[in-house]
Amino acid sequence: MSAASFLVAASLLVAVALDSPTAAAPAAAPATGPAPPHFDTEIVPVLTRAGCNAGACHGAAKGRGGFRLSLLGGDAAADYAAIVQEREGRRINLAWPEASLVLAKPTGLLDHGGDVPLDADGAGAKRLVDWIAAGAPRGPPRRLTQFEVNPPAAVVLHAGATLPLRAIARFDNGPAQDVTAWTVITAADPSALAIDASSHRATVLRRGQHTAIARFLDRVVPLSVTLPLADEPVDHASQPRAGFVDDEILATLTTLRLPVSPPADDRAFFRRVWLDLAGRLPPLNELATFLADPASDKRARAIDRLLASDAFVEYWTLRLGRLLRAASLPGDATGVEIYRRWLADQIAGGVSFDEVARQLLTATGDSHRVGPANFVRTATDARDHAELVGHVFLGSRIQCANCHNHPLDRWTQDDYHGLAAVFARLERGRVVTVAARGAVTNLRTAEPAVPRIPGNRDLDPNADNRAAFAAWLTAAENPYFARATVNRLWQALFGRGLVEPADDLRATNPATHPELLDRLAADFVASGFDLRHTLRQLANSETYRRSATALPANAVDDRFYSRAYARPVEPEVAADMIADVTGVADQFAQQPPGTRAVALFDPHAPAPALDVLGRCSRVSSCDGGTAVGGLPAKLHLLNGELVNGKIAAADGRLHRLVDAGASDEAIIAEFYVRALVRGPSEAERKFWQDAAAAAVAQPDEAATRARAQFLEDFVWSLLNSREFRMNR
Repeated sequence: MSAASFLVAASLLVAVALDSPTAAAPAAAPATGPAPPHFDTEIVPVLTRAGCNAGACHGAAKGRGGFRLSLLGGDAAADYAAIVQEREGRRINLAWPEASLVLAKPTGLLDHGGDVPLDADGAGAKRLVDWIAAGAPRGPPRRLTQFEVNPPAAVVLHAGATLPLRAIARFDNGPAQDVTAWTVITAADPSALAIDASSHRATVLRRGQHTAIARFLDRVVPLSVTLPLADEPVDHASQPRAGFVDDEILATLTTLRLPVSPPADDRAFFRRVWLDLAGRLPPLNELATFLADPASDKRARAIDRLLASDAFVEYWTLRLGRLLRAASLPGDATGVEIYRRWLADQIAGGVSFDEVARQLLTATGDSHRVGPANFVRTATDARDHAELVGHVFLGSRIQCANCHNHPLDRWTQDDYHGLAAVFARLERGRVVTVAARGAVTNLRTAEPAVPRIPGNRDLDPNADNRAAFAAWLTAAENPYFARATVNRLWQALFGRGLVEPADDLRATNPATHPELLDRLAADFVASGFDLRHTLRQLANSETYRRSATALPANAVDDRFYSRAYARPVEPEVAADMIADVTGVADQFAQQPPGTRAVALFDPHAPAPALDVLGRCSRVSSCDGGTAVGGLPAKLHLLNGELVNGKIAAADGRLHRLVDAGASDEAIIAEFYVRALVRGPSEAERKFWQDAAAAAVAQPDEAATRARAQFLEDFVWSLLNSREFRMNR
C-alpha cells in the first residue's frame, strides 16, 4: 500500500471509530472548468462495470451490509440518494474525496467483506474522485438515445482469432462517445467465446455461432461471432428455393459452411405434415391418393387440404388452448367447453389472430356464454393476468420485472406493475365485469401503480384501459405480437423456435436467424395476421421438406435447419396414433364413443393414460406442447394397457387380420405403412420373416399360439420404436 493510501485508510478508520460524519451537504459544481462527471450516465456505469450493483453484491433485493443499490443501475435516483444522502452523507467525503467510503471499500483500502473490484489508481476510481470533488452533483437530466457495439456481427475463419470491440453511445442525440471502458460485455458461453475485460477483445475458442451481450446503463445489445463449422466453403446457389424462408436459411448455412440434407421422400413428408397440421397419422386412402398423384404441386395441394380440414381445426384448437392455458376451474366444466367452441369457431372461420387477441383481452360477460371471457378467469389476479398476457402475446417473461427492472430485457418495474394495473379492475367470477375501482401496488414506489403500456406510455388511471392496450398490441408496427406468434408457428413445424424458449424474446436472447424472424413477422402482418398463411408459407418451404437424415458434415447441426430434426410427438397425438394403428379407439370418461385424445381440450378431463404419458396441466407454460417421456410413460408404453391391451384386443386390427387369414408378410406390411407410412426395408423384412419362421417351427397347436405371440410382439416392437413416436 502506498503512503497516500495508508494515510487515507488510517483517516477512515479514525472516522469510523468515532462514528462521525465525514461529509457535508453536496456543494454546487465549480462555476468554471470542465463539467463534473454526470451521476446517472457516468458514475452509475462505473459501479456497474465494477459489479457493485450486481445481484451478488449491493444490487441484491436487500442490499449488502446495510447498503442497497438498484440492480444494475436501473434506478439512478434511488442510487444517488443511497450514496449521497443516506446515513447523513457518510458514504462520501467532500473535504477529502479519496477518503470516501464509496471509494475506499471497493478499492480495498477498507475491508468490506467483498472483492476489490476497483483499482485505486484506475480510471473508475479517478472518475469517482472527480465527481465527489465537484460536490457529488447528480447533474441535469441526460438521456441515452443510442448505444451500439461494433462489430455487431462478425465471421472469423480460425479458432483463436480475436476481435476488438468498441462501444459507442449518444446522449440526447449528441455526438458519439466511446464508452467501451464502461460497458460490461459477457459471453453467453465462455467456453466458446472469451471476452478480455481489460483489452475489450473477443477470442473465438471453437466453431459455431456464438453470442455475447453488451450492457451499458439500461441498454443491452447482442453481438454475434461465427466460426464456420467446416473448413471448406459450401455453395448453395443451385439449391431450390420456395421464397424468403429458404433464402434466409441458405444464407446462414452458407456462412456456416453446412451442406443440406436431401429432400424427404413423399412418404416421410406426408407423415410429417399430417402430424404437424392435423395431429394424426394420415389415413391409408389419403396416402394412396397422394402417392399416385404425378403432379409437381401435389405437396402444396396436400398442405392446402390439411389447412382446410376439420382435423386441422380440432388439433390447432388444442394447441392454442395449451398456449392460452385454458383449463376448467373447480366445479365448473362449462366455461372451458364454451371457450373451446369459441376458439374452434375462430380457427374454422379463419378469424385473424389480432382479432382473436383483441377479443381475449377485452372480453366481459357470462363465461358460460362468452367464450373469451374465460381468458380472464385463467388468471388468478391482475399480476398473474399481466404475466399471462406477456407470455402469450409479447413472448416475454415480464414477471422478471416484478421486484426489480428486468436485468436482461427492457422491462421496468413500472412496466410490470403498470400492465398489471390495466387488468386490476376486473372481477373474475363466472360473470366477468369491470369494477368501479381496483389497483395493484407498485413495489418500487409502494404506491398504486399507474396503468401503463409496457415500454411505451402511461394510461388514464380512471379508465378501463384494456382496449387501449389491445389496440397497441395488435397494431401493425408493434414489435412483439407478430414476432411472438410467428416464432411459435415456426416452433410447431420445425420442433424449435427461431428463438428458444418461445416466451423469452429479448435482445439478449437473439434468434438463430434474426432477419428471417423479422421477415416472417412482417409477412404475417401483411397477410392480416392469418395463421394459415404463415403455416402454409413454412410448410411449402424447401427447408421444411428436407430429410431428417444427417450427412457427415451436418450431423452437428441442431438449430440451423440444414436438415429436419426428429422430435417426439405430444401425449394426445401419441395416444391417437396408437389407437389408429391398432384399430382400437380409446374410451374417455364422460366423452362420447370415438372421441380422439386431441379433442380433450380440458387438461382436467379424465384420461389417466394421457396423464401418465405426460400431458401438460397448463398450470404453467407448455409452449409447443409436452413430449411423451419420463419413466412412468416408458413403463406404461412397455407394459400398460394403452399398448398391450389394444394389441391383444380380439376386435383389434391385428386379430381381425389373423382371423381373416392374412399372411405374416401382409400383416407386417400393413402395420408398417399405418405406423411409419412406409414399408419394411429389405433387412427389416428378412428379420421379421426369420422371426416368424422360428415362431411357427413347432407342433400345430403350439405353432398357432407362437404365431399369435410373435405377431403381437411385432406390433408391440413397432409401437415402441423410436421411429414411431417421433415426427421426422
